Amino acid sequence: MNSEGLAADDGLRLLPFRGLRYAPEQVGSLAAVTSPPYDVVVRPDGLHHLESADPHNIVRLILPQADTPAARHRKAADTLSRWLGEGILAQDPEPALYVYEQRHDDILQRGVIGALALSGPSEGIVLPHEDVMPDIVADRAALLRTTGANLEPLLLTYRSTGGTTGTTAVIERTVLRTPLLATTTEDGFSHRLWALTDPGDLAEIDADLADRQALIADGHHRWAAYLRLREETPSPGPWDYGLVLLIDTARYPLRVRAIHRLLHRLPVADALTALGDAFRVQRLEVPLPRALTALADACSEGNAFLLAGDGAFHLLDRPDPALLDRTVRGDRPEAWRALDATVLHSTILDELWRIPDAPEHIAYIHDTEAAVTQAERHGGTAVLMHPVREDVVRDLARQGVTMPRKSTSFGPKPATGLVLRSLTLD
Repeated sequence: MNSEGLAADDGLRLLPFRGLRYAPEQVGSLAAVTSPPYDVVVRPDGLHHLESADPHNIVRLILPQADTPAARHRKAADTLSRWLGEGILAQDPEPALYVYEQRHDDILQRGVIGALALSGPSEGIVLPHEDVMPDIVADRAALLRTTGANLEPLLLTYRSTGGTTGTTAVIERTVLRTPLLATTTEDGFSHRLWALTDPGDLAEIDADLADRQALIADGHHRWAAYLRLREETPSPGPWDYGLVLLIDTARYPLRVRAIHRLLHRLPVADALTALGDAFRVQRLEVPLPRALTALADACSEGNAFLLAGDGAFHLLDRPDPALLDRTVRGDRPEAWRALDATVLHSTILDELWRIPDAPEHIAYIHDTEAAVTQAERHGGTAVLMHPVREDVVRDLARQGVTMPRKSTSFGPKPATGLVLRSLTLD
């Protein structure tokens, strides 16, 4: 047994696959055809920007535009088929795992992209930590089903005991070679990709992952879509596997950021009135960085939030303990009850503001400045959150306890468009 209670061969199985990649000579640049993951694109501004960057930008597959969901999915499938026929995308000649590197200033992240087994030994050892929205799961599953492809890798993490053996050793050897591709995206991140086909390298990774347990860092809805499609289709088959990027956070720690809420139909003045005396409220006439520092300080003492949208910031902290006892369910671990996201949804959104968790009422935005700007532009309220520590996320996941949806944003996230996986070509 390892430290996670898993026996050898009860862990992760990461299989090589023939990656689909852009033909560099067919596009303006590799950077111009990449995108953040589908749920990070701030629509519509970010979507239009990406679509105009290059006519073959991957956003036309992951966020196709049409009048109905079925039409969107069909449009993506037709676009993928056309790009394959025109040689815009081409399949690599032999199955491989792919070493992927991202670098920006002091951030360095390296991991392995492969097709993860969704059943058998791997079942139950990939740990989700957030709830999902059924409509988004259904939409992602329909898109994958219609296109017959894994369009972007999920981000999964595991923790080794450190050192430079196993998968880490393979990665460190590989990055000394000339990469398959190298590009720098407009956010300043450089990206490099290598193919691993050597049987010895593949065997070393396979043995190293055989008793590992993984945490879903990003991609809960796509993971749920993977599992739905696996259940729907005959086995064995290509839907028994899903495209993932696997990172050892003992070697390459991820950064955990918060995901903010934008309340479309709630002006800040109404939000403050509805709070009553449930929280202490302080108005801050300071720039955003100083407001976030005040939020971090307040969160060290308990639950706290920043409201924005009227040109100022409003720090909410010191919630009424009796209100928390009444509104937060008591059949969960104390660490879950103390989460800011738990208090926000159970106490503020459900009890005080009476706002349903539906797209017409709430948007989830990763970028702090974008959340504030959109709230001010449209007269809504941005609720700015402080990030959760990774150890809290992992401990709750190991207990089988999921956090409220969109509680965390791990990063850096893999760029979408560098390598895809077809489920129909092989």
